[in-house]
Amino acid sequence: MNSTILEMRNITKTFPGVMALSDVSFSVGEGEIHGLVGENGAGKSTLMKVLSGVYPHGTYSGDIVLGGKVQEFKSIADSEKVGIAIIYQELALVPELTVYENIFLGNEIKKGITVDWNATIKKSAEMLKKVRLDLNPATKVKELGVGKQQLVEIAKALSRDVRLLILDEPTAALNEDDCDNLLGILEELKAQGITCVLISHKLKEVIRIADTVTVLRDGKTICTLDARKGEVSEEALIRNMVGRDIDNIYPKRAHTISEEVVLEARGWQAYSPKLGREVLKGVDFKLHKGEIIGFAGLMGSGRTELARSIFGNPDHYRLQGDLFMKGAARRFSSPKEAIKSGLAYATEDRKGNGLILIQDVRQNISLANLASLTEGLVINKNAEIKMANEYKDALSIKTPSIEQKVGNLSGGNQQKVSVAKWLFVRPDVLILDEPTRGIDVGAKYEIYTIMNKLVEQGMSIIMISSELPEVLGMSDRIYVIAGGKTVGEMPIAEASQEKIMALATNY
Repeated sequence: MNSTILEMRNITKTFPGVMALSDVSFSVGEGEIHGLVGENGAGKSTLMKVLSGVYPHGTYSGDIVLGGKVQEFKSIADSEKVGIAIIYQELALVPELTVYENIFLGNEIKKGITVDWNATIKKSAEMLKKVRLDLNPATKVKELGVGKQQLVEIAKALSRDVRLLILDEPTAALNEDDCDNLLGILEELKAQGITCVLISHKLKEVIRIADTVTVLRDGKTICTLDARKGEVSEEALIRNMVGRDIDNIYPKRAHTISEEVVLEARGWQAYSPKLGREVLKGVDFKLHKGEIIGFAGLMGSGRTELARSIFGNPDHYRLQGDLFMKGAARRFSSPKEAIKSGLAYATEDRKGNGLILIQDVRQNISLANLASLTEGLVINKNAEIKMANEYKDALSIKTPSIEQKVGNLSGGNQQKVSVAKWLFVRPDVLILDEPTRGIDVGAKYEIYTIMNKLVEQGMSIIMISSELPEVLGMSDRIYVIAGGKTVGEMPIAEASQEKIMALATNY
């Protein structure tokens, strides 16, 4: 058994009206990978913010013990000085700066009193190689997708002299290859004696890589399991996380699909003036009434570009090809027009494009369909409150009230609010782009159950997901997108992870 590098003893943290952590204790062995799991709102991220100094000493009760010494961090800078680096679920990069500037922001390499840019660029390239990211360090972060930005964030953490690396949902935005890459990096760091704490909703990743796993539920420590003793399994983690058994995370439904085609694309192409290239080179698909089709593909394949080009084309692509909705040729000139026509799109980037974080839950849910709550020029607040509470209960959104600011919710509960917003539009076609990213296993089951109910009621759903088990578990048919083109279609009975990956990587 490794010596203990970190102990958090009896940590209690409260916010107005909420006890986020109640007497939480756990310890981490030096040079091990320790998993930290729990449902959204269980307190994982709050606990790590206590550890990193985001919530300074004095704002919580209990002790942080690192290397046998009680620590009293007043800021993030204090925790970094003793070798703690933390990568949060939401990225903290500056979009207008280059990759190398972001990697060494606040940790500049200097020659005398000036920044040594040559050394910075050279060292940045080395850090990028560690995360196997083939990228010019002079690239601006705003030009990168979410997945590549995540890898830059990890490179930034690795550039510091860390003893304890904490990763909060580091693979949430990554495809399978990049996930494998990252897990391999963590194993390399472990071999070098660096201790890692991994927070993840992807239980298979935790089971694969963690030496020990601590489970939190409702702000309390439930148990710590030792993988080396055979105590860690998906069933054991789920049972302790949700307090009950979930036999099948993908709820079954009858696959009775109408012959009616509600949305169809033929030879759909999109040229991006901003990027100076085609992002879609020929996509064909059909979506039937009461059907869920899954769009699978690697990062950068064009799945999100397809969704955005259909949903009012906010990126102003130059479009070619044909789009039909309920048999009529359409080309939506704005998201507003698409919504009026019965099309809704829940974006993968909930903070950037999906929610208004300074507004409350009620306002966010009603935002896309205020017209249905308006009497004359006045919003019917009673109807809005009733509606918001219904969606809060239906999606099990953990919040003290619907008046809570969305920015104060956990990432998973923010995602539920984003989904609720579009469900309130009551669309004929709902596009869900990474609908369960950053959501725990119990909440995933709830989202899947709602999706099933919606299609049983006649709604049609396009689901874009980087998680192949999710695509296989929820879809009636699967389209594989690669290089901006449709490269395969298969009914669920004929689909497998191997077939999908073969199509996605050999086009």
